[in-house]
Amino acid sequence: MDLFSHAMNERMKEESPLAQRMRPRSLDEFVGQQHIIGPTKLLRRAIETDRVFSSIIFFGPPGSGKTTLAQLIANHTQAYFESISAVLAGVAELRRVIEEATERRRMYKRRTILFVDEVHRWNKAQQDALLPHVEKGLITLIGATTENPYFEVIKALVSRSRIFQLEWLTPTDLASILERALTDEERGYGKRKIHLDADARQHLVELAGGDARNLLNALELAVESTPAEANGSIHITLAIAEESIQRRALQYDKDGDAHYDTASAFIKSVRGSDPDAALYWLAKMLAAGEDPRFILRRLIILAGEDIGLADPHALQIATAAAYAFDYIGMPEGVYPIAEATLYLATAPKSNSVGAYFEALKKIEEEGAGAVPVHLMDTSRDASGLGHGKGYLYPHLFAGHYIPQQYLPDAVDGTIFYHPSGEGSEAEIARRLAVWRAAQQERRSSTNSAERQKDDNAPLDSARGK
Repeated sequence: MDLFSHAMNERMKEESPLAQRMRPRSLDEFVGQQHIIGPTKLLRRAIETDRVFSSIIFFGPPGSGKTTLAQLIANHTQAYFESISAVLAGVAELRRVIEEATERRRMYKRRTILFVDEVHRWNKAQQDALLPHVEKGLITLIGATTENPYFEVIKALVSRSRIFQLEWLTPTDLASILERALTDEERGYGKRKIHLDADARQHLVELAGGDARNLLNALELAVESTPAEANGSIHITLAIAEESIQRRALQYDKDGDAHYDTASAFIKSVRGSDPDAALYWLAKMLAAGEDPRFILRRLIILAGEDIGLADPHALQIATAAAYAFDYIGMPEGVYPIAEATLYLATAPKSNSVGAYFEALKKIEEEGAGAVPVHLMDTSRDASGLGHGKGYLYPHLFAGHYIPQQYLPDAVDGTIFYHPSGEGSEAEIARRLAVWRAAQQERRSSTNSAERQKDDNAPLDSARGK
């Protein structure tokens, strides 16, 4: 490296963002993630003793320390450490890494550790290209991803890797990082007179949302944009902190686990008849930019699945909200969505519509029975084959009901639907109990007549002789 290159690198270090400058250089400086990097944990022991032989995938939210852990491994290992970004590197770059790793192993017997940032961005073909070299041990992979690797990384790579899940940093973790940035004289603001008010400090920590990078970027903006006072000090008030980080970093990703976990919490809150929790999760999803139509689709499904006939109006309310939203859009569209959420959360609940799946299971296990003759279509084969003969038209009878067989012979009398005693379904249960009792009486009479017919058959035969 020549003198000019060295000077440029040193200048870039000094001018790099605070979040980059404050990256921990040792495990002792690393804050948070004690469940995987604590003093007695396997990963820490492996890093400290340079025993990272098996591939690793760090999975966690932004700003939780995935890249930092990879760099700490680089600082501790005797292996050659290569770092690439899956966003920028293609097959050609990967081929170069593999060729150089092969030559390094052949000539110097030196291992290669390859860190791939955002490994989920590689498509299946790119991941497949890396697999045989990981499998042979030529390359030890360290991948970092904000997406669930069990869904976004090919199964073969996952099965050959240890998965370490990182978590959002706690307020205590963030407060420690903030204090270090303010006091570190080499990389932080330790050489400058900075007074950070207590309420401003709390605001920065709270609105960082568990993301250390977000916190340090906000601090840097506050410091660098605030004029120094007469004595040279920089005073960061709550107002300045609020300008530096105006909106809480929501722990949400529309395509990742947070999307599904939050949607699950929302639906379970509505199903569990907790309108307050339902509104909370609804607000989180909408604030994070969730597609309102996704939420409305889930509400329509819930209206049928979890409320059903306990309140027949629930499905109408949910579908009306979907129509209203398409008609008016956001931001006013939040009103029909919130109305539907509250209505469904406070409605009586019943999952009896799931009886459909019991009927489907019966058919899958035993096959579909034949349609009884009296239920068959009379428009074509009534005269020739007797289709429809014996059918009793319910509207000709008292109460518009007459018990008769509607199921195939093999399953006649099987009960799939069990109405709950909730809401409107309680009245359905009352009516259905009367109808089913009449059906049972009809079956008993039919069975008795058939037994009597069978008992008399030999006598009739004898008389015929």
